[in-house]
Amino acid sequence: MSGRHPAPDRDLAIGYLEGAVDPTPLFAEAARLRDEGKGRTITFSKKVFVPLTTLCRDACTYCTFAKPPGAGGVYLEPEEVLAVARAGEEWGCTEALFTLGDRPEDRWEQARTFLAGHGCSTTLEYVRMTTELVAGETALFPHANPGVMDRTAIAALRPSNPSMGLMLENISTRLTDPGMPHHGAPDKVPSLRVATIEAAGLERVPFTTGILVGIGEHPDEIVDSILAIVDLHRSYGHIQEVIVQNFRAKADTPMRRNAEPTPAWFARVVAVARWLLGAEMNLQVPPNLTERFETYLSAGINDWGGVSPLTIDWVNPEAPWPHLEELAARTGAAGFTLRPRLPVYPEFIDRRWLDDSMLAKVSRSVDEDGYALSSPVAGANA
Repeated sequence: MSGRHPAPDRDLAIGYLEGAVDPTPLFAEAARLRDEGKGRTITFSKKVFVPLTTLCRDACTYCTFAKPPGAGGVYLEPEEVLAVARAGEEWGCTEALFTLGDRPEDRWEQARTFLAGHGCSTTLEYVRMTTELVAGETALFPHANPGVMDRTAIAALRPSNPSMGLMLENISTRLTDPGMPHHGAPDKVPSLRVATIEAAGLERVPFTTGILVGIGEHPDEIVDSILAIVDLHRSYGHIQEVIVQNFRAKADTPMRRNAEPTPAWFARVVAVARWLLGAEMNLQVPPNLTERFETYLSAGINDWGGVSPLTIDWVNPEAPWPHLEELAARTGAAGFTLRPRLPVYPEFIDRRWLDDSMLAKVSRSVDEDGYALSSPVAGANA
């Protein structure tokens, strides 16, 4: 290729991932786009992980987060949620990432009993209760990631969550076929996940989504998944961040012997994502899933996602977070500046995207550029 890199092209993107095309121009274009849209600033969100419940009605073959009732607590009690958030306050965290299984009450009697005892009929109602508690009584901002939702549920969560998320993972229905990783997971049907992302757009919620790479998908399915996200953002303008996450095999899962994506090939996926998503999208790779994580800076990312100084990664418990000092040093050594952000990105901090009460709290917690203050404001009404 000579001159300017060509515009986004599905067939060429597939060729990059299949190894049929020299990726050197791709990496140059990905870095150029990132610098054009985001400069040399790399962001992260200082968070605590709130595993509200590890119960789930799905059974994905790579997941260790979901557990039956006897293997862990049913749900965190409200006071336990608040204790995690207040500990995060002491460490200067600004995000409370609420992660949980999808609709466990549809599968587990223990879930239905717990919810009824707390005045709730659904897990999503309990998410609303506990995120309102954290938003109202601490400096932290909830970021709910509770699975498939409709507009009513999203609207109910919007006042206490400045952003929400749901991984698309992959757009291909083939991954739900017998023998594939999503066969036992009714909430991983791609159309349901697309509908949730659309519902968030209709409700004007800044939204995080992304793809999971290495679970048996083909290169064309990776590209089509990214393009599906492009289309969703073009329609609603609400996707604040796209995560490109590499599969990591876990010892106690059916996929424990599956090969993981190599960092060199996975970097191609990241660069393809930047190319297809464009200069303005925030693009994240988790830094705890690759030893030399700074390699992805050359593939066009501008964010490391949530990093906790206090709690483990409950989705990937075998992969510790890098210390924040190390994250800053390695980011700086590559020629970038690390800056903390809230779970909502600066470009979404306005009345179009945030509930008025949440906008007031967010505005007190950011600097003139929309990045997180080094000392978060304690309490919702401070």
